[in-house]
Amino acid sequence: MRLITIDDVRDAATRIRGSVVRTPLVPAPWGDTERPLWIKPENLQPVGAFKVRGAFNALGRLTADERGRGVVAYSSGNHAQAVAYAAAAMSVQSTIVMPEETPNVKVAATRGHGAEVVLCGAGERERVADEVLARTGGVLIPPFDHPDVIAGQGTAGLEIAEDLPDVANVLVPVSGGGLASGVGTAVKALCPNARVFGVEPELAADTAQSLREGRRVDWPIADRNRTIADGLRSQPSQLTFAHLQRVLDDLFTVTEDQIRSAVRELALRSHLVAEPSGAVALAAYRSAALPPGPTVLLVSGGNIEPALLADLLSA
Repeated sequence: MRLITIDDVRDAATRIRGSVVRTPLVPAPWGDTERPLWIKPENLQPVGAFKVRGAFNALGRLTADERGRGVVAYSSGNHAQAVAYAAAAMSVQSTIVMPEETPNVKVAATRGHGAEVVLCGAGERERVADEVLARTGGVLIPPFDHPDVIAGQGTAGLEIAEDLPDVANVLVPVSGGGLASGVGTAVKALCPNARVFGVEPELAADTAQSLREGRRVDWPIADRNRTIADGLRSQPSQLTFAHLQRVLDDLFTVTEDQIRSAVRELALRSHLVAEPSGAVALAAYRSAALPPGPTVLLVSGGNIEPALLADLLSA
């Protein structure tokens, strides 16, 4: 198994330049004085989430023959939109498998980018995707279990290191682990004194348990589906878990109430719309015992159902 390097991330940055937004580091003066806070707002990407980085890098690495066959992806939402968006930009046909419980706003957005959407039952994404691959002859672009996807996500970490070289703490949401793997690789290479912390919901804390035990543990999908953070219900692959073991200094878990409060705080204090999955880093910033020093939290996405956002803001 080959883990990605900073050179892979730099190559990805060159490949996707012009296709994704180089999101700024937004200062948050309402943060802790001992841990000055900056926000990396990946919700400002064209599809509302960081996933567009890995999608453009992975599709950009395909041969002309592979592009002609079309691409297939499976996702709870943000990777689906990213692959559909990148495929449309490259004139590539895309078919996306999405769980039936995916928020409607994400399904509609994926179809809006021209993708064929195939809905499936909980825990059946990979099996149905295999059926679609057999039917279409397409190329699979997985949501996190691929070095090109991980390297693409790592470009967010490259930007953090370039914009804040003295960063002390970086907080990153963890689900399948592609984002934290890539960001951690870049930050550790360029800012060796920085600490990288993963964050996941208590109701989907399979990665926290896996890191404690030194092996991947499996949580039933029914358990992981309890969290409001629908984008953080996946589990790391062998490849991403190996990266997480290498680059994470620790992993914090947050409660559902803390996640809800973080969505509200981002909206009211920073004027940023974040989905629950995208707000977990702020939840950890507020609740975890972080070391002092300049801190960056990554808002991974902002694709939230309007009714849910209204409910959270009115609480």
